[in-house]
Amino acid sequence: MTSPRWTVPRWSTPSGIAVRCVLAGFAVAAAVPPWGWWPLAFVGIALWDRLLAGQPARARFVRSWLVAAAWLFPATLWMWDLTKPGYVIAQAAYATYFAFAALAVPPQLPGRWIALPGAVTLAELARWTFPFGGVPLATLAMGQAAAPLGQTARLGTDLLVSALVVVGGIVLSAAWERRWALACAIAAGLVVVTGLAGVAPRGHPTGELAFAVVQGGGPQRTRAADTDEREVFERHLAATEAVTTPVDLVLWPENVVSVEGDLRGSAEGRELSALARRLGTTLVVGATEGDGPEHFRNASMVVNPDGTFGDRYDKVRRVPFGEYVPMRGLIERLAGQGAGLPARDAVPGVEPATIDTPAGRFGVVISWEVFFSDRVRDGIAHGGDVLLNPTNGSSYWLTQVQTQQVASSRLRAIESGRWVLQAAPTGFSAVVDADGDLLARSGVSETRVLQGIAQLREGQTIATRFGRVPIVVLAVLALVVGQLTRRAVAAGQRSPRAPVPARSDF
Repeated sequence: MTSPRWTVPRWSTPSGIAVRCVLAGFAVAAAVPPWGWWPLAFVGIALWDRLLAGQPARARFVRSWLVAAAWLFPATLWMWDLTKPGYVIAQAAYATYFAFAALAVPPQLPGRWIALPGAVTLAELARWTFPFGGVPLATLAMGQAAAPLGQTARLGTDLLVSALVVVGGIVLSAAWERRWALACAIAAGLVVVTGLAGVAPRGHPTGELAFAVVQGGGPQRTRAADTDEREVFERHLAATEAVTTPVDLVLWPENVVSVEGDLRGSAEGRELSALARRLGTTLVVGATEGDGPEHFRNASMVVNPDGTFGDRYDKVRRVPFGEYVPMRGLIERLAGQGAGLPARDAVPGVEPATIDTPAGRFGVVISWEVFFSDRVRDGIAHGGDVLLNPTNGSSYWLTQVQTQQVASSRLRAIESGRWVLQAAPTGFSAVVDADGDLLARSGVSETRVLQGIAQLREGQTIATRFGRVPIVVLAVLALVVGQLTRRAVAAGQRSPRAPVPARSDF
């Protein structure tokens, strides 16, 4: 009796096609932080395009779902630690967005290469938006934050970056088909767009800001319910002792101060006032204030150099199921007790994303908000000359969220032409300049102060002036033109000897 032999599946069989789908998705996932092997995104898109070539609607749907699932499941593995059912449901649903988008992509050329960037771009936007405000993590754009293509965010936000990643994949696909002239022409177009980003408006410096970003340290993967709030506060008090004066601004992370009621009248408030007076600086602290049995507030609050409390910014875009529970009555009945849902909902802020301080007017995006370009755009439109991103990633498993947040901060810096100061209690804290260069980053769990000089900047970029609307319009036009091209080609092929459309059993 002979032992069974393992063989590599043929690429055209159902099992071989499934392997190709998974490899395509894994390549895209590997381009996303924390791995960050950004050229693999183009390889993944090219493999995806080859899987769509000549296929009927059902095959395009199934194959695209598998590609997207192989991309999103590993790139969002952090969610498993928070909610296993939610992780599976969410990623399966988001993969379906891309499967439906593939139905709008013609299987034949040239319509496929025209429509594919538009379809993937709109699927990305849908994932970033619906439901409950979306989850814009593990994006195509994040993988390019440290790459040349990331600079194009200055022209059309991260949505343009995602679209151009797909275009880059088409270059490889065209080269695979030995359409060298077309591949070179598309590649040249990418080079031109990237070059335009290099000379596009990016604002201008108006002064300097001496800053200190404070990270108190402590164990990673801890939840608020399992943490001594006073201990977190004292860690940051102790870490601030390492700040070298004079300094214009000291930034603390999100919600490292927790009180019931008004912070200004609390013992912690008095300690913060004394700290600001002793340092002679503007102190911006992240605080949560209890607001009755059902609500709380999550804010960045200003303590002036004389110890008085100044402006504040209350977080506008809340984390669903983290800071509030959508459809709470229904969800609580379905989830039951012990589901780990927050007991109170955060009260959303309504003010512009800025704070006025003696050191200047700063744009503020608290934690989750840095993943949404509209929040940064709001801060710039209202005069923010540096972007502050106080955050709290201490509860997350692995470092996926933290590394993707740093990538997002880099994209936001490029989009806005502003420096970004990111403060986290257990990492990663970071300093990013207006070109998206990562100048400093802390480690996980370490006690660290990142101190330096940032530029105060004014002026708008094309991205902050127009937002995502032009890219959405171009994406829709790409789909329309792709379909019109498909019909024109089909009309020209209507003859007794017209080729039979390709079929697939997968």
